[in-house]
Amino acid sequence: MTLLRDMRYPTPRELGLAARALADEHPGEVRLRQAGASRAGQPLHVLSVAATGGAPLGADRNVLVVAGAHANEPVGGATVLSLARRLLDDPAPRAGCGWHFLLCADPDGANLHRTPRPYSLLDYHRSFFRPPGPEQPEWAPSLLPPDRLPPETLALTALIDELRPVLQVSLHATDLGGSWVQLTRDIPGLAEPFAKSAAELRIPVENGASDAAGWPSPGPGIFVIPQPGSEAAGAFHPEDTRLSTWYHAHRYAGTTAIVEVPMWASDLVDDPAPHPDPRGALRMLAERLTTDAALVAAVRGSARLREDPPPHPDPAAAPLLRAVDWTLALIPQVAAEWTAGAPAEATAAYIASIDAFGRRLSLRAAAMLLRVLRAEEHPAAPGLDRLVTGWCEDFAARFGARWVPVATQVEHQSRTVLAAYDRLVAARRPDGTAVSSRSS
Repeated sequence: MTLLRDMRYPTPRELGLAARALADEHPGEVRLRQAGASRAGQPLHVLSVAATGGAPLGADRNVLVVAGAHANEPVGGATVLSLARRLLDDPAPRAGCGWHFLLCADPDGANLHRTPRPYSLLDYHRSFFRPPGPEQPEWAPSLLPPDRLPPETLALTALIDELRPVLQVSLHATDLGGSWVQLTRDIPGLAEPFAKSAAELRIPVENGASDAAGWPSPGPGIFVIPQPGSEAAGAFHPEDTRLSTWYHAHRYAGTTAIVEVPMWASDLVDDPAPHPDPRGALRMLAERLTTDAALVAAVRGSARLREDPPPHPDPAAAPLLRAVDWTLALIPQVAAEWTAGAPAEATAAYIASIDAFGRRLSLRAAAMLLRVLRAEEHPAAPGLDRLVTGWCEDFAARFGARWVPVATQVEHQSRTVLAAYDRLVAARRPDGTAVSSRSS
């Protein structure tokens, strides 16, 4: 296996051009089409690699892979291009199955988060953007009534209705931590190839992912989303997850896998040792989160940002400020959950994951607010800049952050997608055999 060390995160435009070139190169096997448009009118492109015939599974299976659902998680675009090329080189997973790739579910957001090749956590946060929950294509149905859904969500659900995928995979990433997979239904046997890939590529497995606390876990780093309202659901998904696009595939007996991979790795999230005082640690982390958020909120309140558009308004200001306010409003709920629901027993990995989650919430709000202040040349910008810089440095130092090359992130996501399909098919076959495919 050879990894291209200089691989970078492609922009939505670059994704479209690369996909068009691939379709032109393989006209009989690859098709590129538009499945809708974003709020700003950008095309939502779908790249399809055709099924091969003669398979006992029949030719009516489809897999849908979704990239770019979160603007600040750009690795998925590179992964879908890599997967499409891999399927052309090794057609075994295409036996009776068509593969379809939504190149970027939120191109508007992706264009606001501009980090094609970040060199540090600070560099990553300089142009950070992550829209509020109601504006995220996958999560919007859990937060908005049907008549207010964004066009990106409507395009994605229409695509699911058209393809009826046996497997939907959503490609996600975390800024700092490890890799893990969330499943809407268990895929038996996925833990083994997932762990093998992570070990070979030196990517830690996030054993205690903060947003999967208490969830059923058939293996390290594999978590099955619990039913809404159950005790294990926690505060991170208080809405009805069954309304999200992750569950839309269940209408057609499909399963969804959400594959997370880190940009910077930390071995702290892979430590299964018991934490000596989880309740005390969570209380401390909740207090720090509340204090840090108050610092950002104070700048947001005192900056007196222009209520009326300036002569040459920054078009990014409005979505950035909506995201800042949504994040700041979420933080008290998270801090209250940590204080009230602290477990008596927890691993060091879980506490580390909580620590990272809290740091990134305050940091993201501060970074997005800083972008607005800088664009307006506001006098509060230098002070907030120092705060963001210090938080990034502390975050990286505390977790021993090490960069995971983009090509390595892509390789691990690609292997995990193919393994999820292999194991899903094996579970459905009477003889239990899996589809043969190369994973390296």
